[in-house]
Amino acid sequence: MNQKLNMKILINTPPATKPGGVANHFSGLKQYWSESVYYNYIGGRNGIPGFIILGIDLVKFIIKLITVRPDVVLLNPSLRKRAIKRDGYYLRLSKFFKVPTVIFFHGWDQSLADQISKKPEQFFNTYKHADKLIVLASDFKKQLREWGILKPVSLTTTKVDDKLISSLDISKKRYGKTILFLSRIEKPKGIFIALKAYQIVKQVIPDSNLIIAGNGSMLKSAREYVNNNRVNDVEFTGHIGGGKLVEVYKKSDYYILPTYSEGMPTSVLEAMAFGLPVLTRPVGGMVDFFENDKMGYLVDSLNPEDFANKIIEVLLNRERHQSIGHYNYEYAKQHFYASNVVSKLEAHLSDLNNENYH
Repeated sequence: MNQKLNMKILINTPPATKPGGVANHFSGLKQYWSESVYYNYIGGRNGIPGFIILGIDLVKFIIKLITVRPDVVLLNPSLRKRAIKRDGYYLRLSKFFKVPTVIFFHGWDQSLADQISKKPEQFFNTYKHADKLIVLASDFKKQLREWGILKPVSLTTTKVDDKLISSLDISKKRYGKTILFLSRIEKPKGIFIALKAYQIVKQVIPDSNLIIAGNGSMLKSAREYVNNNRVNDVEFTGHIGGGKLVEVYKKSDYYILPTYSEGMPTSVLEAMAFGLPVLTRPVGGMVDFFENDKMGYLVDSLNPEDFANKIIEVLLNRERHQSIGHYNYEYAKQHFYASNVVSKLEAHLSDLNNENYH
């Protein structure tokens, strides 16, 4: 861990009870901070939409700025219309109170990024006031530069909770033929590509099986697809967490996520930490660290057959299967554990604080 600098850090985040990447990320980091960190919960909660209570949240934020007197504010939007507009208000307030402010962009909607690229002035005029920005992929940093943002931009990653892996003994893992899709059940996450790829795998490897974990608007359609096409040995778990999540990762042998776009999906990092080869696409932050062949595969196409071939290649070679899994386990332990991610994030914030932006 970093040497404690006695920084006071105020972090805007959705509450842990709200599903989503940002809430999950900061909930998982909470116990590992070495500095004095204050979470300010914002956004929709208790059944009330975020835009309705935005005014109350802004007043609450002002009170936090006055009472906490933070050294650094960390705002956590995704690149989506409502989020960047909302956090623009928070940025103006924190700068009015002369507090150094870091913007950490989590999700990245590429269709919105394409719109901003055509007319970046509004985005630039708001976010040029940030003192530093953090993103999950070098491509995102490149786009910020193209929009005229010249402030420091750092890369970071999402995390794997250290405790999630605490009961895993990788030396005892037996590499079988259970394929895991764990994500929101939505078309852009590649659920139907995964199902069609599994159909092909099943013809070649009859004793393979598929676990689909998660909820989403396409869950009913995915179930119907499995039933109508008589796809055998598919288990739908619904949303899982805690001990059930650990159990599913432990009994899985190969992870697939044919997603259309991403920032840095936590499920990919968790799958690696549990020693699974990963099959996904070259999107978001994966491009910056993923080693093809060593960690699994990044498949550029959306063709289910291309994904099926990569699954078959590994499942039919147990020695290679185990080698990739063990490599991923060691890599995740070094780079993605929450304790390490906190240390790096505190370093980003302390660099800013040391530059005396007050």
